[in-house]
Amino acid sequence: MSGVVVAGAGQAGLQLAASLREAGYDGDVTLVGDEPFAPYQRPPLSKAYLAGKTDAAGLGLRAEGFYADNRVGLRLGTRATAIDRTGRRLILEGGEALSYEHLVLALGARNRPLPVPGFDLAGVRQLRGLADADALKGALADVAAVAVVGAGFIGLEFAAVAAARGLSVTVIEAADRPMARAVSAEMGAFFRAAHEAAGIRFRFGSGVAALEGEGGRVAGLRLSEGGTVPADLVVVGIGVLPNQEIAREAGLAAEDGIRVDAMLATDDPAISAIGDCARFHSPYAAGLTADGTVRIESVQNAIDQGRCLAARLTGRPASYEAVPWFWSDQGPYKLQMAGLAAPGDASVIRGRGEAFSVFRFRHDRLSAVESVNRPADHMIARRLLAARTPLTPEQAADPGLDLKALVAK
Repeated sequence: MSGVVVAGAGQAGLQLAASLREAGYDGDVTLVGDEPFAPYQRPPLSKAYLAGKTDAAGLGLRAEGFYADNRVGLRLGTRATAIDRTGRRLILEGGEALSYEHLVLALGARNRPLPVPGFDLAGVRQLRGLADADALKGALADVAAVAVVGAGFIGLEFAAVAAARGLSVTVIEAADRPMARAVSAEMGAFFRAAHEAAGIRFRFGSGVAALEGEGGRVAGLRLSEGGTVPADLVVVGIGVLPNQEIAREAGLAAEDGIRVDAMLATDDPAISAIGDCARFHSPYAAGLTADGTVRIESVQNAIDQGRCLAARLTGRPASYEAVPWFWSDQGPYKLQMAGLAAPGDASVIRGRGEAFSVFRFRHDRLSAVESVNRPADHMIARRLLAARTPLTPEQAADPGLDLKALVAK
């Protein structure tokens, strides 16, 4: 076996394989995944799948016949453990080796554990993959009080599903508001009020000192500042860690993500990295991080990087400069974001009530737009950011300004 070997069978790896075939690549393409499932959608796991609005059959990223029809090999249920850069081989669990002409690391990320006593109690869950979602679906049928550690996207999406089932839900968050690292204070305040109206309780500025149990099963959380929160199910959603260990052990640069250049190549020309595990320079990260690099966990980034790398591997190289965009469905509300905002970016509101957008500005330049139930604003924002269209805070604050006209210029 040679050709392109992809360590990772998620959204990024599958998109790369599909794009290679669409571009006419005729060599071997093999996806190696540590889960036993063919590539599937992850975003519905914390929303529609848990709520019973879709089933496992509806999660597949491609029809069953796609892989055979496009000669995409699947090595599922096996983990890549090492890279032999000299011999150009990917080493799998059990010692098998796959030779490659080009290796793509699409290793994704894993949930960050909660480093407190009691994390191993029964009834303490995380949500990353299909097996986690299945376990949670089963658990939700037999519990009454749920605690969620972390008020990020996954935590709040799950909390909304649990509250809709009539369960008692408490969210514990170290920051002073929901989604503090991702959205503006204005958008965080809206979602706090919306979730509280649905019966969800919040404990902000709180840490977890320990998870307490009875008979080996979780019964509650002891908070760092004192007091307890009773719960017979605890879901931990405090971020993720990139799966970068085999890259680092092989001598590749990796620190909070495998370092890649503008073409998504590592410092080994025969190895690239894409998706959640890759750290790259983005024109939208200027002023956001010290070196202008980011690691983005989103479907958009996985798809766009897969396409960009496939183009390079088939002779059409181009720098990766896609506009980052994200979404989160929380109860009846759809949050859509475009761009990358820093905590200190200024905010300008367009719209009102339950349908509004927050335009974020860094040094009077548009950096991001957050929209709730205003999909047209989101689509315009992506075009404004991609075209680097000048927009002042004063213009954004003018409800009579036609944003579409700015894009059309």
